[in-house]
Amino acid sequence: MSEKPTPGATSSIEDQIRLREEKARALRERGLHPYGNDVRVTTTAAHVREVHAADSAEQLEAEHSPAYAIAGRVMAVRTMGKATFLSLRDRTGDLQAFLKKDKVGEQAYEVLKLLDLGDLAWVRGRAMRTKTGELSIEAEQGGFRLLTKALRPLPEKWHGLHDVETRYRQRYVDLSVNEQVREAFRRRAKLITGLRRFLDERDFVEVETPVLHTPEQTGGAAARPFETHHNALDLTLKLRIATELHLKRLIVGGLERVYEVGRIFRNEGIDRKHNPEFTMVEFYQAYATYEDLMSLTEELVSRSCLEVTGNLIAPYQGVEIDYRAPWPRISMVGEVAKAYGAGGGTLGEQLDALARLSREQWAAKVTDREDLAKLARTTTTGEQIAWAFQALVEPMLPKDRPAFVLDHPIEVSPLARRRDNEPRLVDRFEAFAGGMEIANAFSELNDPRDQETRFRAQVEAARRGDQEAMPYDHDYLRALEHGMPPTAGEGIGIDRLAMLFTDSPSIRDVILFPLLKPEHGEGA
Repeated sequence: MSEKPTPGATSSIEDQIRLREEKARALRERGLHPYGNDVRVTTTAAHVREVHAADSAEQLEAEHSPAYAIAGRVMAVRTMGKATFLSLRDRTGDLQAFLKKDKVGEQAYEVLKLLDLGDLAWVRGRAMRTKTGELSIEAEQGGFRLLTKALRPLPEKWHGLHDVETRYRQRYVDLSVNEQVREAFRRRAKLITGLRRFLDERDFVEVETPVLHTPEQTGGAAARPFETHHNALDLTLKLRIATELHLKRLIVGGLERVYEVGRIFRNEGIDRKHNPEFTMVEFYQAYATYEDLMSLTEELVSRSCLEVTGNLIAPYQGVEIDYRAPWPRISMVGEVAKAYGAGGGTLGEQLDALARLSREQWAAKVTDREDLAKLARTTTTGEQIAWAFQALVEPMLPKDRPAFVLDHPIEVSPLARRRDNEPRLVDRFEAFAGGMEIANAFSELNDPRDQETRFRAQVEAARRGDQEAMPYDHDYLRALEHGMPPTAGEGIGIDRLAMLFTDSPSIRDVILFPLLKPEHGEGA
């Protein structure tokens, strides 16, 4: 659909656009620029409210505050003869402006007739209170300007922004009218700032690694990459699905503690927990184990919760989640064995019992067709254990506490260190909260020959049709052959933490511009 009104059109939106364009022309005819850029803003609405919160009308009248110059979007207009009240919204909130014809001057007051909701305006004057007690800025002579003429109206009474698709697609309008949405993204920014500060305090170095990878470098996670092409080099490239393998190269190089807050791209489906483009923080620490990172994760997430929400217990979709340490530790193998009645007092005995289950026995506990289709694609006991955990156990994890899931099979952990006392498992955990995975960590595999074997297994899985299998990264193996110290690494989904700390049901609520299908006619 064209963004310009069609000549002769009768739609109300296009009529309003035409009327507003006429007002912009009228401003120009008066020698006023409808898109001016020659005013000075000296303060914010919040600052004025804070300074004068306790001042009465009599105090403000007697003492005369300094002149404040504020600017913002016009959210309400009320005219009473020779006086007009405007509600202006800046980045900190709303503040009323009071304009009297005999104060601002007749020419400036006449411009008010060309003002519409959604326009951006500037007001300068002293603080005062109206008869109803509302704190306001009383515009002085020359103290009013219409700065930007909005051609499209704001949704009336927020009508039309109850539709979430419209809100995501027109985020600029969503932010303009919904304070709750602006607060969610302020919280997200505070979360990222706090994560950086937490890691910086512990001597981690923030780095940047490539987004464009050659096909053999596109590893670090079980995911399909996006593909692109570099014309000058005639080179097929893929967008990164993780920062892991480049960050571990830096550990080899001696940086020892590194992290990256990075955009990640995975060619996968979209649902309330997944967006193809999302943000993660990955960090790697030499001479540490996955157990060290469990303690660090408890501290990092609980402190982030406190900094962002003001409490260590925060609501999420009707449940109060307590982020205080220690978090429960749950065995993937143990819980799956329990679900299938596969007895045994040790993890080894439980693994043996689960290995004896037939595919029909694995399937007997599940009725969901999509889950059964995933089971059909598994080829090893380890994959079946991971499948059963996701289908049966994950929905039963604690709702009011985050939890660590331990005892992952080696088949689903191609980059993690093999456990010394049970080589079928790896030293790994996943952290869950609010019904979703928020972190994945492990003691890193630094044996180059073991890693080579696992890469070959991934290549074989790709040959069998696994589109999420990792490639054989020759250069990463070469790096390991130079010697990587014992290391632990972790990735945390920033978007999902933002969901938790803003009580948002969908990942698209905490991504400013989530990927959406084009509107009908878009791009025509």
